[in-house]
Amino acid sequence: MKKVYVGMGTDLVHHGHINIIEKARELGEVTIGLLSDEAVSKFARVPFLSFDERKQILENIKGVHEVIAQEELDYETNLRALKPDYVVHGDDWKTGPQRHIREKVLKVIGEWGGELVEPAYTSGISSTGLRQAMKEIGNTPDIRRRMLRRMLDNNHLVKVMETHNGISGLIVEDTKVELDGEVREFDAMWLSSLTDSTAKGKPDTEYVDRTSRFATINDILDVTTKPMILDGDTGGVAEHFAMLVRNIERLGLSAVVIEDKVGLKRNSLFGTEVEQTLDTIEGFCEKIQAGKKAQVTDEFMIFSRLESLIADKGMEDALTRAKAYIEAGTDGIMIHSRHKDGKEIMEFMKEYQKFDVKVPVISVPSSYNQFTEDELKAAGFSIVIYANHLLRTAFPAMKRTAESILTHKRSKEVDGECMSIKEILTILPN
Repeated sequence: MKKVYVGMGTDLVHHGHINIIEKARELGEVTIGLLSDEAVSKFARVPFLSFDERKQILENIKGVHEVIAQEELDYETNLRALKPDYVVHGDDWKTGPQRHIREKVLKVIGEWGGELVEPAYTSGISSTGLRQAMKEIGNTPDIRRRMLRRMLDNNHLVKVMETHNGISGLIVEDTKVELDGEVREFDAMWLSSLTDSTAKGKPDTEYVDRTSRFATINDILDVTTKPMILDGDTGGVAEHFAMLVRNIERLGLSAVVIEDKVGLKRNSLFGTEVEQTLDTIEGFCEKIQAGKKAQVTDEFMIFSRLESLIADKGMEDALTRAKAYIEAGTDGIMIHSRHKDGKEIMEFMKEYQKFDVKVPVISVPSSYNQFTEDELKAAGFSIVIYANHLLRTAFPAMKRTAESILTHKRSKEVDGECMSIKEILTILPN
């Protein structure tokens, strides 16, 4: 039989996919190259269903001979391994972000006389539309919670933006940019203690209590589907931290980050200008272990934030603490620095690569923001968090608007800075 190759992401299988498979079956023996989570994320958000779940669905469709992994958007590796007689894909990729992939496929299969068959895209159905409908319905805590770990398991640099209320959550949920053949968007949300407190006009000293923070969490979860990481400050005493883990895990959060300081919480960017007291290694390890014992699911994660460099305790202290926290069971490390040159961050990562046992590392490049995501990933980071940027840009804009109205005694001068009421209504959930 002729060999037929079909590349698919198939987050949500619909009759358009079935039509493609049926056309492929008419041509010969069908092998489906199922795109990995990382490959799908190049042109759409990470799938709701895991790779194994999507694979199982496709394997049970009539006419599918085999389902193999396609690790990249680029088909070349699989095509050269299989040398199919036909590649079948809907004609919708002739334009848009995947058009260069199509051109590469034509070039590769042309080497052995392969043929590209492009059935007309099935009208009246859209994977993007289905994903939008899923978003309107909402996400379950279980699906949301596990998404972050799936991204990390797929060697995906997780891009995280801070949120502090429902509207900022919608911005992170919906903002996309098409560039260089890719559709880029944020993978997850960071509920920052700093921005949550600031949005409420309160000091960033753990003054905002957990009831108030849970209200913010629920406001954001109500209108989004992406995973959330909580800034848990110090986590409080071990017993209280265990209760926090249970509560946010039940809500569907993917992870919490706690820092290894004690006493009155002061923002790390103050450095040694204010008193920054580190917890003992033993004390913080006990807190990690209390949290891990309290969690119910395997998907939830506890990340440990190292403050050694903030407190000028030195690189050796940071590395010693990282090893101890990993042994205590932490799921990841956040290394923090306020130096703008980024040298100590890169030095830490260089030494960290020598560890026998490693966990994902989080970068928060608020100070050393000259590094690109590609450079951070090359250094060994798994997650990058833009920890406060939406609030920091919103505040000056609101202040300028208020000053303009006071100056001109009317609002006409700020019309160009304002989103229309109609636009606002279109971004809000129906």
